[in-house]
Amino acid sequence: MKNKPSFTLENLIESIIFRSRWLLAPFFLGLVFSILLLFVKFSEELIHLTTDIFISSESDVIVGILALVDIALVGSLLLMIIFSGYEIFVSKIDVATHEDRPDWMGKVNFSGLKLKVIGAIVAISAIDLLKTFMNLSDTMTQNEMDTIMWKVALHMAFVISGVLFAVMDKIASMTDHE
Repeated sequence: MKNKPSFTLENLIESIIFRSRWLLAPFFLGLVFSILLLFVKFSEELIHLTTDIFISSESDVIVGILALVDIALVGSLLLMIIFSGYEIFVSKIDVATHEDRPDWMGKVNFSGLKLKVIGAIVAISAIDLLKTFMNLSDTMTQNEMDTIMWKVALHMAFVISGVLFAVMDKIASMTDHE
């Protein structure tokens, strides 16, 4: 005959801690709402680009398109964080049989999520830097040159951070196998 687990303060505390993960659900719903806000900005930028296409220079069109790509990357990053974060920290999303379920869904662990986030941040930073270079004028003030240098330095910090995250994950994965 099995012994029934007795009710203890420890069980109660553990149950409360385990169930507290649901406090994160509103955060993920807020991120879903933020994708809607990004869609509004994307639409605004697309309308602006479309209506001004005949009076815009080629570089203005390229910068506008880069802005659209930038917004799309941020939206994709948010979606990845919502799906993976919810599944890692709150609960599994029960859409395993849905034909449109992304292949990576349910397979991205916290380590993989960190790498995907830093990769997306590097891409977003690179697009912002490219937009800055596309808008360079022949005469730049010292303040504008300083801004460019800070953007380059920040981008390089993101790149180096990404490489270091990848190296740390590689070292951690080798340690886990041994």
